[in-house]
Amino acid sequence: MSSTVLGLVRASHPEPAAAVTTVAGLLAWGVGHRPGGVAAVALTVLASQLAVGWSNDLIDADRDVAVGRTDKPVATGALRRRTLGVAAVAAALVTPLVGLTLGVAAALCVTVGLVSALLYNRPLKSTPVSVLPYAISFGSLPAFVVLALPGAPVPPVWLVVAAACLGAGAHFANVLPDLADDARTGVRGLPHRLGPAGSRVAAAALLLAATVTLVVGPPGPPSWAGLSAVAAAVLVPLLGWYAGRAAARTGGRPVAAFRSVLVVALIDVVLLVASGRVV
Repeated sequence: MSSTVLGLVRASHPEPAAAVTTVAGLLAWGVGHRPGGVAAVALTVLASQLAVGWSNDLIDADRDVAVGRTDKPVATGALRRRTLGVAAVAAALVTPLVGLTLGVAAALCVTVGLVSALLYNRPLKSTPVSVLPYAISFGSLPAFVVLALPGAPVPPVWLVVAAACLGAGAHFANVLPDLADDARTGVRGLPHRLGPAGSRVAAAALLLAATVTLVVGPPGPPSWAGLSAVAAAVLVPLLGWYAGRAAARTGGRPVAAFRSVLVVALIDVVLLVASGRVV
């Protein structure tokens, strides 16, 4: 049993799942949710992240075997495909059910984000519009958090746009470590068509656009914290990509670029929470 649980954790893409869940919880606290609301938001987002991560590993199992991914428990035989499939379906069903405790509008919004992410796993991952599910799913996250408030206020447009840009940037950065493996197995999403250099430029531009939108979107003049966040949105990805290139030269996987996206995301959420100007 313990090996199965460990395999499920590893197959869930734990790092981004934990980061996105933390971001959702912080944002829920920042916009004024009570502790019960923060917990319900975090649980809903965690369920959706588990559904997406588990279904991704299930769909990509044959590809992961073909390229020798030893970090994937299904590919190594440490986790049965049936177990992973059942877990993915259960998490996908739990997501809207928990979301309903926060209201119909919130449940519909989080379901849209979940369906969009699942459509990325299949069939949109290998198409020129592979970036759209990331933009839609990330954009729906803050909208869900705001709609979950009592009275379901209308989410600010600038907040949704910023999150969509952040998600789109995450897509380009996330694919960078896997470009070579994807090429061997026929995956041809938008980042693969742009190539490593084009994807780095796209990711940097989108991350910067997200942060600038968060700084200038709320009412009032930009704060010094906001201007500092803009500087961080420029420097952190550059440092991440430099570290990723160094890892690639030594035979490692250049995952630092995607980690830099998570850092920028957390910086943006801290900026939002500190400003108190979301709704």
